[in-house]
Amino acid sequence: MILANKKSLKTALKLFIILILFVSCESSNAYKTSKSNPVDLVYPHLDTENSRWFFFSSACRPFGMVNLSPDNQLDGAWGSGYRYKTDTIKGFSHIHAWQLSGLSVMPVTISNDNSENIFTDFYSPFSHETEKVSPGYQYLELKRYTIKAEITSTKRVGFHKYKFEGDGSPALLLNLNTMLGPSLNKDGVLIKTTSTSVSGELLNAPTRRRPKSTKLFFHIDSDVQIKDVQRDEATGNYLLVFEENTSEVLLKAGISYTSVENAINNIKTELSHWSFEEVVAESREEWNSYLNRIQIEGGTEQQQRRFYTDLWHALQGRRIISDANGAYPDYTGDNFRIGQLPLNENEKPVFNHYNSDSFWGAQWTINTLWGLVYPEIHKEFVQSMMQYYADGGLIPRGPSGGNYTYVMTGASSTPFIVSAIQKGIVTENISEIYAALKKNHMPGGIMGKAGYEHDTDLGGGLNYYIENGYVPYPLPEGNFGFHQEGASLTMEYAYQDWTLAQLAKKLGYEEDYTYFLNRSKNYKNVYDNESTWMRPRDINGKWLADFDPYKYQTGFIESNGAQSTWFVPHDISGLAELMGGKEKAVQKLNEQFEAAAILGFTSGNAHDKELHPEYSRIPINYGNQPSMQTAQIFNQLGRHDLAQFWTRSVVNKAYSGLSPATGYNGDEDQGLMGSLAILMKIGLFQMNGGTEKNPEYQIGSPLFDKVTIKLNPDFYTGETFIIEALNNSMSNVFVNKVMYNNQPIEDYRITHKQITEGGKLVLEMTDEVKYCTNQQ
Repeated sequence: MILANKKSLKTALKLFIILILFVSCESSNAYKTSKSNPVDLVYPHLDTENSRWFFFSSACRPFGMVNLSPDNQLDGAWGSGYRYKTDTIKGFSHIHAWQLSGLSVMPVTISNDNSENIFTDFYSPFSHETEKVSPGYQYLELKRYTIKAEITSTKRVGFHKYKFEGDGSPALLLNLNTMLGPSLNKDGVLIKTTSTSVSGELLNAPTRRRPKSTKLFFHIDSDVQIKDVQRDEATGNYLLVFEENTSEVLLKAGISYTSVENAINNIKTELSHWSFEEVVAESREEWNSYLNRIQIEGGTEQQQRRFYTDLWHALQGRRIISDANGAYPDYTGDNFRIGQLPLNENEKPVFNHYNSDSFWGAQWTINTLWGLVYPEIHKEFVQSMMQYYADGGLIPRGPSGGNYTYVMTGASSTPFIVSAIQKGIVTENISEIYAALKKNHMPGGIMGKAGYEHDTDLGGGLNYYIENGYVPYPLPEGNFGFHQEGASLTMEYAYQDWTLAQLAKKLGYEEDYTYFLNRSKNYKNVYDNESTWMRPRDINGKWLADFDPYKYQTGFIESNGAQSTWFVPHDISGLAELMGGKEKAVQKLNEQFEAAAILGFTSGNAHDKELHPEYSRIPINYGNQPSMQTAQIFNQLGRHDLAQFWTRSVVNKAYSGLSPATGYNGDEDQGLMGSLAILMKIGLFQMNGGTEKNPEYQIGSPLFDKVTIKLNPDFYTGETFIIEALNNSMSNVFVNKVMYNNQPIEDYRITHKQITEGGKLVLEMTDEVKYCTNQQ
């Protein structure tokens, strides 16, 4: 079925409404306006049956260095950390970050029955029936020991509260030497520094992705006497034993990547008292203040809960690595050094330094969400990346532990930084930033490196891209890292070159502008007119034989040819021209959506693919980054109705669930998919990542009746930006009329300047299809 006319589209809409009604029957009752605070609507257990090491969160602050939570799976970056279906707690660890872990502790009681094997046999079952989780807090009961455990945190300090109600001597096991998520913790030692405190350190051993060891320092204060400190010779781990009559213990665990002294200072700076309830309240308020920047009205209770859970995920995963005084770890050189961030007039760091997974896909997610709602965060990450450049000579695309990982491919940080500049978020040292970005796009820069290619720069095929206009597949030199799929690399580089060209143009660098603009057309060199798909070609220019556009990761990174063909966010018109015009492009893309709808628009998790191989052949995948922009491509092709229809369809099927078994149907990737869900639900998108002058937003179909965004007065002149969807409903998914501040908008577009000056965008919703018939 091709949705090329009103009749066929209305038929599809009826089916869509039936699907929504089926889903809504499983959800809470509909209600128009939430009376709760946003923080109370967050559902932390979302998708936790499928989570990876850094996905689940409880006792942490936004982007906090400490992300304290229980672990029940310990080995590997995937399938580890807190997994909902595993009913055994193996410790509470303080770091759940990209390629980093550390400081796992476990409250226990010592008795004659377990004293000899407590270091190896200490796991405890727990039950979700007595568990409580909310942003910044978690409570659970360790059945084996009859211990009630509560955890919360500041940004750099974990705060524990344990009630010992069973028999035996209360104690705390510190597993400093253990496999913990993505990294082996080793060389862990501690010393008792006072009658109520211990200090120590451990080493995060190198991983395939993080090539250097990373030290973690810690200091723990107790509110009760530590009777004894025991070390197990076999494991190298420690036991803190408290007095036998101790019924409750409070512990403050400060961490640092630079020194024990700075771990102590982090405690002094952030947690000078012992009121656990006060910290829980402060954490709740901090989360609420961030979440409350977007207020929603309308929709069902489940839709509102899922919305704020998505927004919550958009504000975590990426973690602070600098101390309260601005000290930070620098592993970019041959030797470790302690760096110092610049301080303001109050002797506070001007910005924080960060650990982060890749910005691969950020152009359609955090670029827009952070840039509009949290510009101060967007700015801090740019400042942090420029600090890496100052230290190591390259802007990273995914740093871990103060060093480069070369995660994923290309120069994915370029659109993120250019967007911040074009939106006026970053206004200083623009020429210096441009020079740093340009370095990444030239030989010797990060664009030449394949995924995790630490010692060479051949795997990215950049020289071929520059000389021949495309990256061959396979590379004749062989394998040097991950993700050497030439067609995808060509398309990524072309888009990133276009974004850099926009900054060159802003600065008046006409020669550079022309050079990178010409490079941005290289995507055309991997388009095959015969097959009408993007297609890999070898070093001699020959197309890949027996090409199957639905075969996963054959010349395309974490995708197939059907999904990646549309990765031309800077030139959709040019892509459509290659396909024979906009009408043919619309037909082709729409057929892909119809096929993807049968499979729920995602390739699912690993279990889905194992049981159903057809999922990996899905033509559109909203469970990962490469094709998550595709519904909005219809806007660029003059078919706003299809963009609205398919966006609402994807939201309903892929981003509406609210249970441990479902959520993102793939990899949430440190806020990227959460951010995408938010943007689709409020009806705003930026196809090119907001990288042109006065960036443009495409207007979509909001899920809610009213969305109010509070604008940051430090960056923007307006107070609020309001989106009001009149007559919005499950059937009224089409936008019939658009008004902004009582003035009509005809092309479903609004600029960053218009939005940030404040105002009201009013959308008249209908079930009647309205689309432009001009397909030129």
